[in-house]
Amino acid sequence: MIAHLREGGAIEADLVLFAAGRAPLTEGLGLERAGVATGPNGAVLVDAEWRTRVPHIFAIGDVIDQINLTPVATAQGHILAERLFGDGKRRWNFEAVPSAVFSIPPVATVGLSEEEAARRGPVEVYLARFTPMRHTISGRGRKTMMKLVVAAESGRVLGAHMVGDDAPEIIQGFAAAITAGATKADLDQTVGIHPTAAEEFVTMRTPARRVG
Repeated sequence: MIAHLREGGAIEADLVLFAAGRAPLTEGLGLERAGVATGPNGAVLVDAEWRTRVPHIFAIGDVIDQINLTPVATAQGHILAERLFGDGKRRWNFEAVPSAVFSIPPVATVGLSEEEAARRGPVEVYLARFTPMRHTISGRGRKTMMKLVVAAESGRVLGAHMVGDDAPEIIQGFAAAITAGATKADLDQTVGIHPTAAEEFVTMRTPARRVG
């Protein structure tokens, strides 16, 4: 397959991932008549509590174009409902939202990227690249890459990222750990399941680089 680029070049590839993105479909809803403001791409503008510029009108989910994932919209709905009709004590960590691309191999991530974390202060980056044992046996040679982003001073794990088989399943578990405030020391004290790819996340001892 040949992918022709807008700039005029071409790339030969086995597969092409078409990620066009999405834009909120708010045109024609009459939001302007209600006084609800929208951005250039049609997203409803809200404050930190999802209140629009009309105090009694709220917006959540993909229509606000923040984190366009179904579980995030569900979480926002729970928070808003409890704030309006309950005790409002429920808290969610939207910096530790896991996500995945179900490609071949899949990609999964949770928390801050290396670049995002480095803007907040020094971070240590741990990397592992390897061929999973089952592919060593099968001879397919499919690779896996894992990355941990760790705050240099506190040791807190800020992000976990993976490309490889079972990445979404593995990262879902790390989302709970990062939400709970896991540190690199916690991972170092965790016994891995051998032989699995996931155990690499708890056996990376030496940072590949320090940035920020």
